[in-house]
Amino acid sequence: MAYFVKPVHRSAAVMAPIACDESLPKTCVIGAGSSGLAAAKALYLAGIPFDCFEKGSEIGGNWLLDNPNGQSACYQSLEINTSCPRMAFSDFPMPADYPAYARHDQVHAYFEQYAAHFGFRHTITFRTNVVAVTRTEDGRWKVDIEGPEGAQSRIYEAILVANGHHWDPHWPEPSYPGTFTGEQIHAHDYRSGDQLEGRDLLVVGAGNSAMDITVAGADRAKSATLSIRRGQWVMRKFLFGKATDQIAFPGWIPWWATRLRLRVGALASGGLKKYGLPKPAHAPGQSHPVQSEEIRTQIAAGKITVRPGIRRFDADHVEFTDGTRTRADLIVWAIGYKVTFPFLDFTVINPEENELALWKRTVHPDLPGLYFIGLLQPVGAVMPLAEAQSAWIADLLSGGYFPPTEAQIRKQMMTDHERNKSRFYESPRHTMEVDFDYFLWDLARERKAGAKRAEDRSKHHEFVSTK
Repeated sequence: MAYFVKPVHRSAAVMAPIACDESLPKTCVIGAGSSGLAAAKALYLAGIPFDCFEKGSEIGGNWLLDNPNGQSACYQSLEINTSCPRMAFSDFPMPADYPAYARHDQVHAYFEQYAAHFGFRHTITFRTNVVAVTRTEDGRWKVDIEGPEGAQSRIYEAILVANGHHWDPHWPEPSYPGTFTGEQIHAHDYRSGDQLEGRDLLVVGAGNSAMDITVAGADRAKSATLSIRRGQWVMRKFLFGKATDQIAFPGWIPWWATRLRLRVGALASGGLKKYGLPKPAHAPGQSHPVQSEEIRTQIAAGKITVRPGIRRFDADHVEFTDGTRTRADLIVWAIGYKVTFPFLDFTVINPEENELALWKRTVHPDLPGLYFIGLLQPVGAVMPLAEAQSAWIADLLSGGYFPPTEAQIRKQMMTDHERNKSRFYESPRHTMEVDFDYFLWDLARERKAGAKRAEDRSKHHEFVSTK
């Protein structure tokens, strides 16, 4: 049974302002990227009083090129790796004239339209950095901020953390032996092919950014080499004339069905061994999907040389584990990011090797009132999942949802965490991986169960009060 994203009528009309219910918990949202926008919209529509603090002067997070907050990894050629219908929020589809895979500027424009349509942009406080979030003696949260009006502290009952996890670059640790005399940057600092012009380029990594940057280097750099330590299945964005992710399965279908879909997509895209890329040691579906339409063409044309992992540096040369060497004056490390929360003390949260178990990737039972939005890596796009998390927490804060027991939460948290980890090969990259369709189905199921618990609890209280 195929599952297609249901189209929603898209109106340009702006919603009427919604008043806050000051009796509900005062809440703080950290960040105004895609996840922060989903959180702000959910709280606003629920009438929950909140502040949303954004370090920069614009919304959009990673999808704004040269975002003033200094944390965006966006580059000129960036486009989404999930098709528009699968990336869009459930109640606000992307424009019908967008291509199958939107450009970064189109995604940012979509976020602006989203905020304008639901009328919550005025709730975002820009140019304000959250310096520290700490627990108070009475169990609430103190938020220290620095903004145009100087340093302040405010107290909240709930915090929605939406600062993203693609902004703190991971560098090789420990560094490789030898000395490299050229320039080294992280993919986070890459903006356009202008940085590659005339360079002897070495890109290290096998993810989507590594593929995009190497392809750009094929046309702009003097030479382009791609170093891949571990083989990956690289899927095409289109198969048989359609976006490869347009057909999926209902969330209740076992994981093997999703893995089968990914396997078919990977095999139909064609293997990469004949192009010099190492054969993956894992099956399709056991790693986060990597997509590229052009990498095969550029390798076949001789514009990209593929090498294994690095062994050592030697001034302006790099030696690889197979004994080959290449000249390089620019290395781009496209090897991922660290999950960090600079405003939270490590005694509160310390995701070593990016691992942080959370119930529904949102809640930790030891930290009541602290919620994480978008802190996951789906086989698909983050936005619909962040939207679902935000709506769920808005229900909780407004009294429409009541959670199960702490023991049940802990059991579910660890069961889900270990199950998700077991589906992918072990690496910091996969500690937060989830199945897109299953996550949405499972969270909707829990939200419905919690609404029933809240209703039963309310009836019980009414019964007791009438006795």
